[in-house]
Amino acid sequence: MKKIFVLVIKSYLGPLVMTFFISLFILVMQFLWKYIDDLVGKGLEFHLIAELIFYASATFVPLALPLAILLSSLMTFGALGEHYELVAMKAAGISIQKIMRPLIILSIIISLSAFYFSNNILPVANVKFHSLYWSIRNKKLAFNIKEGIFYTDMSNYVIRVGKKEKDDVTIHDVMIYDHTDRLGNTHVTVAKSGRMETSEDGLSVIFSLFDGYSYKERSDVSGYRKTRPFEKSKFKEQYKILDISDFELDRKDEKLFATHELMLNIEQLNLAIDSLNKEYSELTSKFPTQYGSRNIMDEIRKDTMPIISHPEFKDHIADATYMSFNEGTPQKIIDMASRKVQQKISTLNSAQLEREKKAEKIRKHKIVWHEKFTLSFACLILFFIGAPLGAIIRKGGLGLPVVFSVIFFIIYHIISITGKKYAGAGHMTPFIGMWISSAILLPVGIFLTYKATTDAPLLDKDAWIKGFLRIKNFPKRIFKRS
Repeated sequence: MKKIFVLVIKSYLGPLVMTFFISLFILVMQFLWKYIDDLVGKGLEFHLIAELIFYASATFVPLALPLAILLSSLMTFGALGEHYELVAMKAAGISIQKIMRPLIILSIIISLSAFYFSNNILPVANVKFHSLYWSIRNKKLAFNIKEGIFYTDMSNYVIRVGKKEKDDVTIHDVMIYDHTDRLGNTHVTVAKSGRMETSEDGLSVIFSLFDGYSYKERSDVSGYRKTRPFEKSKFKEQYKILDISDFELDRKDEKLFATHELMLNIEQLNLAIDSLNKEYSELTSKFPTQYGSRNIMDEIRKDTMPIISHPEFKDHIADATYMSFNEGTPQKIIDMASRKVQQKISTLNSAQLEREKKAEKIRKHKIVWHEKFTLSFACLILFFIGAPLGAIIRKGGLGLPVVFSVIFFIIYHIISITGKKYAGAGHMTPFIGMWISSAILLPVGIFLTYKATTDAPLLDKDAWIKGFLRIKNFPKRIFKRS
């Protein structure tokens, strides 16, 4: 029995590792394809790109691991059935439950490891990935001047190079506009040739210019607006040192991202949800008293309203009050009341918007909280779908198993994404939205496991035809008996 268990585990681990890394590779390639525009042309060092891909890979594990378990379990039992190894084991008196037992234990271990990863490692990976990606995204393009094109990405300078030699150092027909005075194109330097070199620390670029002129409009003398003084100087050799420290990668502080719900573990999420619930309760309790309806007339100065106490005004106090004012005063009161109403409406809208944002934030935190558990549970459910389905179809390799795996995984993923969006929008509770995919696929796994243990011909064409004929002939049998 132990040898059979070792055989099954070895048959399972190989496809599991292979399919996991293939799935992870496909997801990383999708990420690079999607965000390639934010990475190209910025002169990023290889270790930065490798670091970004590494952290991105960690964030894709919740997608790659369930798919790998589904596909590998289907391939393993499909191959055992295809080579009649399952038949031999059953003939020896070993049931399908006993054959699956070591893989069930292994799947439970993987599920617990997935929970640990989701709760402890994934938040850290999310922090590092988002901080690094944000820094790269906001980094300027690498300092790269092209021939015949005005280069405008450098602060306070516009540079044009007519021709560059193959060494990328020697340049010809150089024009540099200096905008450090913030007065427009008042200072320009032109040269026939020169050299363009980067300093050792990489924070400056040194232009050595030869045979040129410097033109400058003087604005530091009195009456320059009328006289328009102009300065021209000729040089044989001139040096300009321009600061390019802005082109260096400015890595954002990871603490700026640490409070986002994706960066928190369960304990931190519980504290955050508790704090948000208290804030929401305070807003809700203040709403009727602070933003409730009040008499607009109470906010108008009392000295503008005469006191009406005559008995004949008893039933028409409002009209009498209105008509008793001096000429022009009623219109002022109407205008004032209208402004007060508009202010109230604006205040109510702002308060309601604040409450909705707070409620949405609470829902997002609860969604992430449930995601910590749904990953582990999905690994178990998809194993109980893949293993019995492989025993039923009896096909190994990457052919038919891949088709079935993709179908079931797409169904699971679509239901998960739909439930998450509905939960985020408040159309269903986060618990239902995050667990609905597991609730739908769990009966499927139970059904397939039952069919595999009873050797039901689930995919047998003749069995389906016989079943259809039984349903078709059922009314005839009823009438014959009657």
